[in-house]
Amino acid sequence: MTEELSSPPDDVATQDTESDAATVDRATHVPRRLGLALVVIAAAQLMIVLDATIVNVALPHIQRALGFSGTGLEWIVTAYSLAFGSLLLLGGRLGDIYGRRRVFMTGILLFSTASLVGGFATSEWWLLTARAVQGAGAALAAPTALALIATTFPMGAPRNRALGVWAGMAGAGGAIGLLLGGILTSYVSWRWVFFVNAPIGLTVAALAPIALVGGGRLQRRLDIPGVVTSTAGLALLVYGLTHAAAGQDGVSHWGEPLTIACLAGAVALLVGFVFIERYVKEPELDLNLLKSRRRSGAYIMMLLLGTALFAVFFFLTIYIQTVWGYSAVKAGLSWVPFPIMLIAINVLVARVLVTKVGVRPLLMAGPLFAGVGFLLLSRLTPTGSYWVNLLGPMMVLSVGMGLMFVPITLMIVSHVRHDEAGAASSLLNIGQQVGGSIGLAAIGTVAWTSVAHTVRTGMAAAATTGAAGAATGGASSAGSGVASVPPAILNHGLTVGFSTGLMIAGIVALCGFFVAIVTTWTPGGFRLRSARHDREPSCDEVLGTCDPAGLKPATVTDG
Repeated sequence: MTEELSSPPDDVATQDTESDAATVDRATHVPRRLGLALVVIAAAQLMIVLDATIVNVALPHIQRALGFSGTGLEWIVTAYSLAFGSLLLLGGRLGDIYGRRRVFMTGILLFSTASLVGGFATSEWWLLTARAVQGAGAALAAPTALALIATTFPMGAPRNRALGVWAGMAGAGGAIGLLLGGILTSYVSWRWVFFVNAPIGLTVAALAPIALVGGGRLQRRLDIPGVVTSTAGLALLVYGLTHAAAGQDGVSHWGEPLTIACLAGAVALLVGFVFIERYVKEPELDLNLLKSRRRSGAYIMMLLLGTALFAVFFFLTIYIQTVWGYSAVKAGLSWVPFPIMLIAINVLVARVLVTKVGVRPLLMAGPLFAGVGFLLLSRLTPTGSYWVNLLGPMMVLSVGMGLMFVPITLMIVSHVRHDEAGAASSLLNIGQQVGGSIGLAAIGTVAWTSVAHTVRTGMAAAATTGAAGAATGGASSAGSGVASVPPAILNHGLTVGFSTGLMIAGIVALCGFFVAIVTTWTPGGFRLRSARHDREPSCDEVLGTCDPAGLKPATVTDG
């Protein structure tokens, strides 16, 4: 659908004041083709999100083709996550200062070009460099994509619908990546998991000048001390968490000097960043964004959701391929109902539920559904059925996630000055990225430790009864990896360990319920109902988009 609105005046000047910056943004971010703009932004979001899982599926093929060591193989993921996580805040701020469309296009082109170059890699350093550049491009494009929705689509139904599509892409991208990665690596080549981004990215970049309206540049300087401390601090945090995680041998690295040094350095740099932002004249991050109880609560909920969601794609993908014997393609196909249900729920929330019930009930119900879904998934069995043990819980989980994505995003982007939309959006992406790293480090460590312990116990018992050879071979094989473990013992170990991890993920998701209660509480406990509410779909006391002054609620109910 195309919507034409009046053109902005040509003589609007950008001023270095809050009021003038807001005026400029309102004038320059007028939507011209809302349907095409949404397609461009959604395609970019999908490309960025699915890249993580589509590459994970191809890792064994990459290792065989390029001769990666086990440690080097991990850096294919780590190089991307380090660049992406550490540069997100800078990417959002660059969009605020230099124009979101310009930075968005730069990020997409950088991401696509690096992906294309990575597909031609013939050595480790070649591919790792391309992955780092890919992460930098994603860090420019991801926060500006959300900021473009906040500043392009009019408040109310158009913005809600756009956020529903964007959230659907953000949540479904991982599952789509698993399916596409399985198909490409099985039937074409691992190189196509990189090549596939090039035509999508080039198309998005070509359509962006047509679909998106460029914003005026702000006459502000970049906060260099803030950029240095935030980027270095986030990089150390992501790397420290990634390094701390236990591997398949169950050995964690939390107590290693490198992990402790990285995490301590991250804390010191991020604390220093906060002090710098409090006193610098033109901060990279306006700390007033975090003074809103509801916005801060939304960031915490996204952090929890990212921490828990990691378990779904990581644990279950390994489990159904190793224990249930699914091929990469079949494993990808098994996830297809997940994004379908997630997108459907997002559309329902954006079009109907947000305006009918408000965001508070949705943010309380979402974690409950998600938590129950995780707990149901934790009831894994080696002889389980897809239809009983995976599909049903997966649908419950997708409902919970679908109920949360749009309300969380609305709480973050509502009532943010247009010149701060990029910074606000980048914090949402940081919550997702850091949450995933925490999930890998904390939940992953518990799960793999449990797997290793269960395997060692099973091998020892089998050795004692003489069923698995000499007793001396049992413990050592469990410590050296899972490849040499008998299938029955390995399957039992993976079941116990991954069930434990999914149970912890469920508890983490359920914590979002209590965060929602505290952070979305409204004095008086009533919902504003008025003629203005009917005219303004985004009018909701939780979002603060209804002005109580002059509004007399038609009904007042307790609770």
